[in-house]
Formats: sequence, C-alpha cells, structure tokens
Amino acid sequence: MADYKHIELTASEISTLWTLYHSDTMAVCGLTYFLSHVEDEQIRIMLESNLTLMKQDVEKLTNFFIQEDYPIPKGFTEQDVNVEAPRLFSDKLYLEYMLNMTNIALVTNTASLISVERKDVIDFYAENLTATQNLHRQLKELAKEKGFYIRTPSLPKPKQIDFVKKQKFLAGWFADRRPLLGVEITNLVFNARRNALGQALITGFSQVAQAKEVRQYFERGREISGKHVKVFSSILSDDYLSNSALIMTPEVTDSTVSPFSDKMMMELVTVLIASGIGEYSVGLAASPRRDLGAHYGRLSTELTAYAEDGANIMIDHGWMEQPPMAADRKNLAK
Repeated sequence: MADYKHIELTASEISTLWTLYHSDTMAVCGLTYFLSHVEDEQIRIMLESNLTLMKQDVEKLTNFFIQEDYPIPKGFTEQDVNVEAPRLFSDKLYLEYMLNMTNIALVTNTASLISVERKDVIDFYAENLTATQNLHRQLKELAKEKGFYIRTPSLPKPKQIDFVKKQKFLAGWFADRRPLLGVEITNLVFNARRNALGQALITGFSQVAQAKEVRQYFERGREISGKHVKVFSSILSDDYLSNSALIMTPEVTDSTVSPFSDKMMMELVTVLIASGIGEYSVGLAASPRRDLGAHYGRLSTELTAYAEDGANIMIDHGWMEQPPMAADRKNLAK
C-alpha cells in the first residue's frame, strides 16, 4: 500500500472504513458458522467465496488502521461465534442471506466510493465493489438454478407511448386508485422478500438469545417483519399480482443453542433495520401513488422506533462501540 501518511483520512473515509470493519468481522463469524453445517456443495462453494472475500477485506482494513495509527475497532471475533452449536438455519436460508447481504454491500460500497477522496481508499472500494458484483451475480444465478429466486411480475406491453392526463395518477385511495407502476411493483416485491428473510433470521435469534430483554426484542421484531410482509404482499394482491415473498420461517430449525453472541445478533438486526429504512425511503421517493407513500412513511416510523429501542439495549449492555466522531469543542473549551 502506498504511503499516504501526509494526507489525513477525512470523516467520510474513516467512518466508512470503521463501519465496514464491523460489518466484515461480523460476516466472518456468520459465514464460518454456516460452513460448519452446509450440505449443498454449490452453496458451500459460495459460502467459501464469500468468506474469503470478507477475510481479505478485514486484512486490508486492518492495514488501513495500522497505517493511520488509528485504534483497530473491536468488531467481532471468534468469541462471538460457536461453530459447535447445532444447525439453526437451512441451506436455502444461507443462500438467501448471502444474496441479501450482497444487495446491501452493493449499496454501501457504492455510497462509500462516492464519498471518499484519497486514492488508496478509492481503489479499495472500487476493487471491493467489483468483487461484490461478481459474487452477487453468481449467487443470483445459483438461486435461480435452485428454484429459490422470486422474480418480479411481468407487465403488459403498451401498443404506444402515452402521457399522464389526470391528477388521479397521484391518488391512492378508494376508487381513484390506479394500477401499480413497474417501479412501485419492484420496490414492493423487494421489500416483501427482504422482510421475509428478516422474519426468519430474527425468529431463529429469538429462540437462542441468552438475555431475556434481547429475546423479547427479537420476538417483537419477528412480529413487525411479519406484518410488513403482509402489508407489501396485500398491496400487490390488490392488483392481482404475485404475492412476491415466500414465508421463510420454516427454514429455521428448533435449536435453542445460540451460535452467536447476543451482541452480534443485535448488531446484525441493527444493520438490517438501517437497510430497511433506506429501502423504504427509496420506495417512497419512487412511488407517486399517495397511499404507498403513507405506507412507507408509517412503516419507516415503526422501524425507527424499533431501532432506537435496540440501540438502548446495546448501550445498556456495553455492546455499542463508539464510531468515529468530531471533537467536542464545547466540552474542551471548559
């Protein structure tokens, strides 16, 4: 790595690298556990490829922190995973989980690439994005091959171009509601699928969490994600479109032995919530129909409140590592 010691990392650079270190060390723990139980050889290969990518990332990130004389984050270690724990999830869920996490990684790596400035950091995110794209394509094709991938519904082909002529295009209540747009269908399908996966993961976590308040928090999350699946699916059903999401809770075993620390499971749920809020914002911005905006707004508010309660639990247990932050000038002045 070239010597960029004379150029200090900016706030966006150190914060994105710090956040990615947490995400990648958590992924190493999860993938290592998944590999101890996977049976499908093709899914095993994908898990191994993903794990290799994450380990390479962690090594590069560690080098960044050492070079900058910046404390290496705690992140997650082998103390946060028990590979001897019985199987908690099926191979199908492993594949869906990896596909969803590459969805998130594509968004976060792209955002990071846009925000950073120093050449070595730009190169890091550009290479990371290329590797994530390749893995994402392989996972998507394997999901199709296995029959796990859910395609969005098809639309009829128009005979000619047309323009919106009536204000009711924006309406969404009662008799004035128009059919869904393709972009609205896309976001509804994606959010239904993502919540179905989230419901399955958090169902497993609720079975194995050690602390009572963490179990109760996961039980609440299981109900929230299930409700969100129903909301998105019902909107699609009203237009006689595909239900869009398979219920994935049957992919959870009856094990009550935790493969992960409560801290790690809470962190993963936090990541999924943050991703969900972001995707709901995208859905709201891309949905001219007023009722869809109301749904996204209401569900985002619910997720935000749930996220805050989770943050309080993590703070109370000393699990929330403080991210990079500006100097407290007011306190220093005292």
